[in-house]
Amino acid sequence: MTQKKRVTKGGKSKRRGAKSLTSGSRRKTSRRKSLSLSASVESSRRPHVSIGDVLEFYKPIKKPVTLRLDADVLAWFKRDGRRYQTRINAALRRVMEREMKDGE
Repeated sequence: MTQKKRVTKGGKSKRRGAKSLTSGSRRKTSRRKSLSLSASVESSRRPHVSIGDVLEFYKPIKKPVTLRLDADVLAWFKRDGRRYQTRINAALRRVMEREMKDGE
């Protein structure tokens, strides 16, 4: 029975049924990688990151919800076109943050 060849990502052909790395060689390879990574992390200094820097890229998780709004309120948000749901969310967030600040 002839073995079929297949091409891998790197363009190298590999015979079907060819053995891959053994568990022992996999452990050695992953250990080498982890040692080199930990050495490079220890040798490099991390820049100071403030909470403001982190919050700049913070994206809260969105949850789908059904919300019943007055028709005139919805029309007011929709008058500027697309992304009206984002504007509704931003308006509600401003109210939430203001109330949280006042509650302190």
